[in-house]
Amino acid sequence: MDIYAENILDHFRHPRHFAPLLHSSMNHEEWNHACGDSLHLWLLLKDGKIAEVGWTGTGCAISQASMSILSEEMPGMSEEKILSLTKEDIYTMLGVPIGPRRFKCALMSLHTVKNAILKVQGKPVQGWVETVGLEKN
Repeated sequence: MDIYAENILDHFRHPRHFAPLLHSSMNHEEWNHACGDSLHLWLLLKDGKIAEVGWTGTGCAISQASMSILSEEMPGMSEEKILSLTKEDIYTMLGVPIGPRRFKCALMSLHTVKNAILKVQGKPVQGWVETVGLEKN
């Protein structure tokens, strides 16, 4: 098996930061209605930076591993850095090719995290096109 695929399965089987934060600054949920994947994210913010991350969710290995991998990267990131992340950043973190049928699975973590930050900032949440940079067809 490919080492990167092993990493995805490890994060799926042993997700990092997989628990609600009881002392969070905020929480936010997103669903991928096309496949049923869901993510519930809790963040503790201090001085405009992510201090702690907690999350729960259900879904395929790609969506859950993506959130687990991103949750390891987030502590210490500023709100601005989170909002500047791109789909390419997530694909790089995952380290495996993502086909057209799985891109929403891979990018659900980014969509959830960006909307969580927007919510904290008192701004309206956005759709997939805006949060992950999908092109309108």
